[in-house]
Amino acid sequence: MARLAGKTAIVTGGASGIGESSVCLFADHGANVVIADLDAAKGQALARSLGKAGLFVQTDVSSSEQVQRLVAKTVEAFGRVDIMFNNAGVVLDGQPIIDFSEDAFDRTIAINLKGVFLGMKYAIREMISSGGGSVINTASIAGVLGYAGQCAYGASKGGVLQLSRHVATEVAAYGIRVNCICPGGVLTPLVFARRPGVAESEIAEQFANANPMRRAGLPIDIAHAALWLASDESTFVTGQTVTVDGGRTTSVYRGPSPDLLSSADPAADGRSADHLAPGKKDLR
Repeated sequence: MARLAGKTAIVTGGASGIGESSVCLFADHGANVVIADLDAAKGQALARSLGKAGLFVQTDVSSSEQVQRLVAKTVEAFGRVDIMFNNAGVVLDGQPIIDFSEDAFDRTIAINLKGVFLGMKYAIREMISSGGGSVINTASIAGVLGYAGQCAYGASKGGVLQLSRHVATEVAAYGIRVNCICPGGVLTPLVFARRPGVAESEIAEQFANANPMRRAGLPIDIAHAALWLASDESTFVTGQTVTVDGGRTTSVYRGPSPDLLSSADPAADGRSADHLAPGKKDLR
C-alpha cells in the first residue's frame, strides 16, 4: 500500500543515514521526495535513483536564504509541500563545557535548532496554503537525558523538542501536525565517523548493551517511525515525541548482569554482534 501517494516530502540531511533511509522509504510509498544536504555527490546520486520522484537541492539548513530556496524549488518542481522532515544535524561535542569552544556551540545550535526553526518557518507557509501537512523533527534522547561531553548537542535537541511543542499548538487549526522523533543508539555514518579506528561491530555491541532490547538501532527503524508520522495514519497526533531507542530511556538497564545470564540469553551462547541487526551485515 502506497501510504504517501500524491504527497511531496522534503528531507533535510537526506543523503545519508536516517535521512537516506527515510528518503527511500517515502519514495517506496509513493511520495515525491526532495533531498536537502550539503553532500552534493551523494544527494544527486540518490535523487537520480528515484527518477522523476526525486530532486536534490544542496542546502545549508542554518541559512535562511538557502532554506527558502529549498522550499521554493520544491514547490516549483512538485507544486506543494506536504511533509517536512527536519532531520539534518551535527555532533561537535566530546569535550567538557570548560573546554568547549563558543564557535562549536554556535554552529551546533545553528544547524540542529535554528535549522529546524527555518525548515518549519518556510515549509509551514506552503502547508497553510495547501490545506495541511506533517512536520517531523529529529530530536534525540540526548535532549531528555544528560550525557557528559554533550552540552551543545543536548541543548540543541532539547530545544527542538520544546520548539516543536510550541509550533504544534500554533498550527494545529490549519491541519498541520508537528511531531518529533527521538532516536537513541542508532548506527549511522555520523556515529562511525566519531569513533575512528573502532570496528563497526564493536560500536553495535556497545549500543546494544545500553538498552533492554539488546540490539543497536538502524536508520530504517527511525524511517519507519517517520513514515507513520508523515502518513494519514497519524492525523490526530501532534505535539508529541516518538522515542525510538530500544527501551533505553524507559529503563535503568545498562547491560546484562553476569548473575542473570543463562543459555536463554543471547549474549550467553557466544554469538557475535552480527545478531544485533538481523539480515544487516553492512551497518553503514
